[in-house]
Amino acid sequence: MRIGMIGLGKMGGNMVTRLLRGGHEVVGYDLFPANVLAAQDRGALPANTLGELINQLPAPRAVWVMVPSGKATEDTLIALAAEMQPGDTIIDGGNSNYKDSQRRSVTLAGMGLHFVDVGTSGGIWGLKEGYAMMIGGDAGAVEALRPVFETLAPTPGTGWGRMGPSGSGHYVKMVHNGIEYGMMQAYAEGFEMLHAKKDFALDLGNIAELWRHGSVVRSWLLDLTADAMKGDAEFEDLSDYVADSGEGRWTVLDSLELGVPAPVITLSVQMRLRSQQEVSYAGKMLSAMRRAFGGHAVKKIDEAAKTVTVQEVQPGSAPEAALNTAAAVNTDAPAVPAHDEARQLGETGKERVTGD
Repeated sequence: MRIGMIGLGKMGGNMVTRLLRGGHEVVGYDLFPANVLAAQDRGALPANTLGELINQLPAPRAVWVMVPSGKATEDTLIALAAEMQPGDTIIDGGNSNYKDSQRRSVTLAGMGLHFVDVGTSGGIWGLKEGYAMMIGGDAGAVEALRPVFETLAPTPGTGWGRMGPSGSGHYVKMVHNGIEYGMMQAYAEGFEMLHAKKDFALDLGNIAELWRHGSVVRSWLLDLTADAMKGDAEFEDLSDYVADSGEGRWTVLDSLELGVPAPVITLSVQMRLRSQQEVSYAGKMLSAMRRAFGGHAVKKIDEAAKTVTVQEVQPGSAPEAALNTAAAVNTDAPAVPAHDEARQLGETGKERVTGD
């Protein structure tokens, strides 16, 4: 099958490679020419414009969009739809808000276009392990893309499926990421307790490795954590800033709308928000109140913390490059430009774009 791919970064580029290895033909387009050339070197057909991409696809066309959620996705879908013909299919594989996906489906249907939303999990390891894909959209449109999903998935029969109508794929992925937030927070809190118990001199890397085998808390997330701790179990050079891409926030908001309690996910999101504050106003107020009523000593800021954002793992790199955190923060690569920081941190899609 021949398919178009827009967005050839960390995930999109690896998805192109997996599709090519599976015998598909891929036409690739990206705003960054270097990413197009890299995909071409792996066997993809290059496109320098959306028009060139469309012209290289047989009707009915299928184009997968793999760009940062939010405005980048919205602008890309609008431009792409203007180039396509009735009967063509647009696939959004990013982390879009499900309500945006529902709205986009209606808009594109009015133009005679199919819209398929694919919540995609697997990150930079998807090339090796395969991707989990939660799919929303018309059943016929999804079935027509079966060869693509079977190739991208861990196996043809596992790791992918149609969840329901348009928006359902991104909704299931949203909840999936909310669960991920909670799991990450639980691991982090547990290991912080172990780290604090100094009288036992616990080897945290060894504990993480032990728990990977036979324990009820074993998981792929723990596997990756154990591998990361082999490089620097103290994470001495890392900031405690934890980015959030939006799905956790949306999960909490939807739990409120549904009246479904989700305290663990909610608190995990709150902890991420706290980590993003260099100094908490609430914390400073608490300090001032303790001094006011009890005359307690307080701490004052001598020098603000200095942090720098280092480059993301580059497209085409081995995923193991993400595990050695010490090497990552000590790299000689230039710091991330301010205008690109939100994209590299994965913070571009926190808000819904338009509509209700």
